[in-house]
Amino acid sequence: MRIKAILGALCVALPVAGAAAGGFEPAIVFDRGGRADRSFNDAVWQGAQRFTAETGIAVSTDEAASPADRAPAMRRAIARGATLTIAVGFSYAEAIEAVAAENPGRSFAIIDVNWLDLPNLRQYAFREHEGSYLVGIAAALTSKTGTIGFVGGMDVPLIRRFACGYAQGAAAARSGIKIVRDMTGRTPAAWNDPARGAALAQGQFARGADVVFHAAGGTGIGVIRAAAAAGKYAIGVDLNQNGIAPGTVLTSMVKRVDVAAYETLKDAMRGRFSPGVVTLGLAEGGVDWALDEHNRKLIAPAVREAVEEARAGIVAGRIAVHDYVTDRRCPR
Repeated sequence: MRIKAILGALCVALPVAGAAAGGFEPAIVFDRGGRADRSFNDAVWQGAQRFTAETGIAVSTDEAASPADRAPAMRRAIARGATLTIAVGFSYAEAIEAVAAENPGRSFAIIDVNWLDLPNLRQYAFREHEGSYLVGIAAALTSKTGTIGFVGGMDVPLIRRFACGYAQGAAAARSGIKIVRDMTGRTPAAWNDPARGAALAQGQFARGADVVFHAAGGTGIGVIRAAAAAGKYAIGVDLNQNGIAPGTVLTSMVKRVDVAAYETLKDAMRGRFSPGVVTLGLAEGGVDWALDEHNRKLIAPAVREAVEEARAGIVAGRIAVHDYVTDRRCPR
């Protein structure tokens, strides 16, 4: 697996407190929505469950009740004996910077952050725009109305990256495609509001959209439900959500945060934890589109061919997908 190869190329291993003596105690602190959001958090939890199934080592969990509780949630994990703490989501950046500095003998990891500099911290970043480009192609070529939609969660540059990649892929696949976009909100509550997600999707269907891609965590479950009720298509995110509503979920933009969690847990358990930044895109197997028994009949052969051709082009460097995080202009 390419992800594993990249992890092996990180800097010199940092010993994990207690790991060699059999005292390895891992913990995960979840983002808003918790581990049952069937999306971002749940994908991380799947990686932890895989680790536990293979090793028999349980992973303790916590979730911040509010933004002010993020650092306390991490400190609670450490108080319980955690030697490795994984924080789920960029919202933990400030908290993990403080708590990791307080605990130099412990190891930490965070997902969706790449700008911190601590000797006991591993950071994961993903090129979400590449996977979003692929599902944009699938949406544009599947749409019968010529209008597709996007529902984001919290309005931050990371989610705009999804939206921009999606729009770029759609425009490349179909001239004149119309894209309607909405963000759920500007606070962390935007990740866990299925009713709002459903309402936004219904509004987009009313404007002519017949395929809607969500990048909204637990809020996106509302998008999928609304699509099922309206006889339209939804596109899932992070976790493979094709099976949530077979016949409704056209595909999912899979973000392999499960592998990030699993590999970090395994490395730390073996005393091979290493700090640094790991960036994963299509070439590394970090993002992709999902094709399985739940959606295979929904994807026309020409659509699959177009998506796979674009996938190969991105991996080979022939297609450059715009990254909104580094350049806030989104080309169409």
